[in-house]
Amino acid sequence: MSEDQAHQNLAIIGHVDHGKSTLVGRLLYETGSVPEHVIEQYKEEAEEKGKGGFEFAYVMDNLAEERERGVTIDIAHQEFDTDEYNFTIVDCPGHRDFVKNMITGASQADNAVLVVAADDGVQPQTQEHVFLARTLGIGELIVAVNKMDLVDYEQNTYDQVVAEVEELLQQVQFNADDASFIPVSAFEGDNVAERSDNLGWYDGKILLEALNGLPEPEPPTDAPLRLPIQDVYTISGIGTVPVGRVETGVMETGDNVSFQPSDVGGEVKTIEMHHEEIPRAEPGDNVGFNVRGIGQDDIRRGDVCGPADDPPSVAETFQAQIVVMQHPSVITAGYTPVFHAHTAQVACTIESIDQKMDPAGEGAGEENPDFIQSGDAAIVTVRPQKPLSIEPADEIPELGSFAIRDMGQTIAAGKVRSVNER
Repeated sequence: MSEDQAHQNLAIIGHVDHGKSTLVGRLLYETGSVPEHVIEQYKEEAEEKGKGGFEFAYVMDNLAEERERGVTIDIAHQEFDTDEYNFTIVDCPGHRDFVKNMITGASQADNAVLVVAADDGVQPQTQEHVFLARTLGIGELIVAVNKMDLVDYEQNTYDQVVAEVEELLQQVQFNADDASFIPVSAFEGDNVAERSDNLGWYDGKILLEALNGLPEPEPPTDAPLRLPIQDVYTISGIGTVPVGRVETGVMETGDNVSFQPSDVGGEVKTIEMHHEEIPRAEPGDNVGFNVRGIGQDDIRRGDVCGPADDPPSVAETFQAQIVVMQHPSVITAGYTPVFHAHTAQVACTIESIDQKMDPAGEGAGEENPDFIQSGDAAIVTVRPQKPLSIEPADEIPELGSFAIRDMGQTIAAGKVRSVNER
């Protein structure tokens, strides 16, 4: 990444079989982010398994178990450079169960590419992901109408899919001006890095041009240090080492820090990244650190580390805006599913449904409705069943969004409006 390049987190969203992995593989390949010999190796492997031509998708699926199953699961972080940006891809697998990864994913996306297959159109997951993008405040949406090679590059088919997606965007109040549509074939490489003669009827931007033209994200908030704890290790000779990713702010050796909601603290003795000691850690850094006087049992995954004089908020209750993606029946006051926020998983009770709203969160709807159901957006008051550190999304967005899970699936997503501290 060169000095003058800005950084962007880019979410690749859309239905599971619409070719997201292939598109990501193609982007990495075309921008020279994957060495030629690696592609060759993937090619051979793919051919042995009778999946010739899948080498691009294989670039993403480089976990043996996933390859065996032929499915992309976890969020894969991949980077590529264009003239304007250094992009980190937050790949959001299409499976429902992984929606929470997109929300509590290591990095929130600034913008997104929605992949819709020309031969399949809008599917339930397409809908769900657009909903999520809207809830999480993703700015611009690039819609890649993929697999154009399977529909003989026909403009009519493309126009039909565009119309379907536009209707979907309207439903969730996504401003159509913030979406651009591009016909592509990730498999063949049409309109990804180079304009394709097969799509001569299209004269808009190709995918790499559109990515270069995305607005520059606002720099990370000058918010105080917030570092959600992923794991806590005991390392001989050092002691207790919490590990996590700095979401906001800066941590320096010598800082006095506080862990919430465990409510313990101390002085940072050492910070380590990639097995090397460093004097300070900044947003995006995955670090292990040691704090004087903190034992293995004092803190746990889901705690958030912040400055002792500006500690992370711990919610008695909080008010949030949620979007219900799927629920077999209805949600009423008293419902207690599990909330996944940053690295924490806590059962929380929806104490009251305060107001229904349109999914864009603009207009106000019915006050104090009896219930909400799939497709509804609402403002709710939530009471965590055990202490939870969470922050208002407009103050520290990185700690202000969450997924709600029940029955093995993500049923809703939301962001925190305000916190009533304990």
